[in-house]
Amino acid sequence: MDARGMLAIAEAVVDDAEALFIKGFGAAPAHMKTPGDFATSVDLEIESQMRTMLEIMTGIPVIGEEAGGVTSGTRWVIDPIDGTANFAAKNPMSAILVSLVVDDQPILGVTSTPMLGKRLSAFEGSPLMINGQPQKPLEDQSHLVAHIGFSSMASPRESTFPVEVRRDLLAELTESYLRPRITGSVGVDLAFTAQGIFGACVSFSPHIWDNAAGVMLLRAAGAVVTDTDGNEWHPGHGVIAGTKNAHEVLLGTINKIKTEHEQAVQD
Repeated sequence: MDARGMLAIAEAVVDDAEALFIKGFGAAPAHMKTPGDFATSVDLEIESQMRTMLEIMTGIPVIGEEAGGVTSGTRWVIDPIDGTANFAAKNPMSAILVSLVVDDQPILGVTSTPMLGKRLSAFEGSPLMINGQPQKPLEDQSHLVAHIGFSSMASPRESTFPVEVRRDLLAELTESYLRPRITGSVGVDLAFTAQGIFGACVSFSPHIWDNAAGVMLLRAAGAVVTDTDGNEWHPGHGVIAGTKNAHEVLLGTINKIKTEHEQAVQD
C-alpha cells in the first residue's frame, strides 16, 4: 500500500475538516454519550464528512469515535474532535486525529490542532512533519525539568488505571524532573511529545481513535513508544511515549505505583 499517497488523501480530507472545526469552535454539547461525556454537532458533522470522503476516495472502511465502524483489518481511524470538552469551552487544546491502520499498526497519521495553527503528519518511513516541514529526531531534554502529558484524572470503572492509581502516580511524578501537565486531550499530549514540547506522555485510553495517529507521529519523531506495560503498542492498549530517559522514568514510576496498589489489595 502506498502510504505516502494515502497520507495525501488524508490531508486533503483534513483540510475540509479544519474549516468545519474552526467555524464551529465553541459549539455547545448536543449529544450525551455517557454521564460527563458528550459530543457537539460539530463532532458529528466532521466525522460524517471525513468518513464519507475517505471511503469514497479509497474504498477503505472507517472506524470513528462517534459512529463506530470496523474493528479489524485495514481501516481508517478518525477522532473528529479529540478534547471535545475543551472545544466546547473554546480551549484551543483540541485536535482532529486520523490514521490508517494495517495489521493493527498505523502506517500514517495526521494530528491537526487548528486553533494552534499546527498540523503534524507522518507516514511509514518518513520523519515527523509539522505543517509539511520535516523535523529533526527528538533528543533527551534537561534532567532539571521536562513536562509530561498526563492524559486524565477521570477514570471509567473498568479502567486498569483507577482514580486512586492515577492520583498516586501524579503525586509521585511531581517528585521527579517530569512535571505533569493535564491538557484534556490525548491527541494533544501525543502531539506535544512528538514535537518535544513534552518530554513524555501517558495515555490511559484504550481507544484506537485516541492513540493510533499519535503513535505514528511519535515513532516518526524517534520517540520510544510502548503500551503502559512497556510492550509494543497495539490497539486496545494505552500508550507511554517519550525520549529514552523520560520514557524510562515514566514507565518505572508507573510500575512502582501499580505494584504498591496490587500489594495493598493483597494485604
